[in-house]
Amino acid sequence: MFTEVNGKPACLVCSKFRCFRNTIFGATVKLSMVKIQELARRTEKTEVWQVPNEEEALELARRFEAISRIPQIMGLIDGTHIPVLPPRDGYKDFVNRKGWPSYVLQGVVDDKGCFWNISCKMPGSAHDATVLRQSELFQKAHLLPKGVKNIEGEEVRLLVVGDPAYPLLDWLIKGYTNSPNLTPEQESFNVYLSSLRVGVEMAFGKLKSRWRVLLKRSDFHFSFAPTMIATCCALHNFCEKQKDAISTNWLE
Repeated sequence: MFTEVNGKPACLVCSKFRCFRNTIFGATVKLSMVKIQELARRTEKTEVWQVPNEEEALELARRFEAISRIPQIMGLIDGTHIPVLPPRDGYKDFVNRKGWPSYVLQGVVDDKGCFWNISCKMPGSAHDATVLRQSELFQKAHLLPKGVKNIEGEEVRLLVVGDPAYPLLDWLIKGYTNSPNLTPEQESFNVYLSSLRVGVEMAFGKLKSRWRVLLKRSDFHFSFAPTMIATCCALHNFCEKQKDAISTNWLE
């Protein structure tokens, strides 16, 4: 097992997925073939829906509040672009604002940088708000745990934190729009919220540094790319839960 993965030499697997050997040895090698097959079945879709139940969400809120002093937060949402070999028909739909073809990966992470929801089915030209509205997360938002808490006389439900590109919803919060008229309290809130959102950006950074196939355009057919991306997200979660070490050099 320490020289082969699924019957293939480890060096070949590292080359194919553009990942480092200690990621293979420290995490992937530990997965049994049964778990790998189960993982493949679970990531056949372009979305992964593993929303925490109310008890788990309240525990997330407790940990997020300990970090940020902001109550009732159960997740951080953001999007990132994954290079893709686009189809000839509809090529322009895949070209993002930076000028190269991609899929938009939308992810929601917990305080430990693990994804509890992802969606990867929209082409690179789609705005983050559009990606959200087309996702299962948005369409099934009524199933999200509420965990209502009374804060200074106001009933506040559990929330997901997004950046200014996202709409303000009853379950999604973002900072105040920049304005010279913001009060000191509002400016302070924006600072705290912005520092909290770094968590999802770091998760994307770790994801791409571990599975470097996500950094450059691969030869995967565009219709299969979302499955590959979802699988990398699931493997990232496994690595994080196993406390697999990650080198800061990988993030450069």
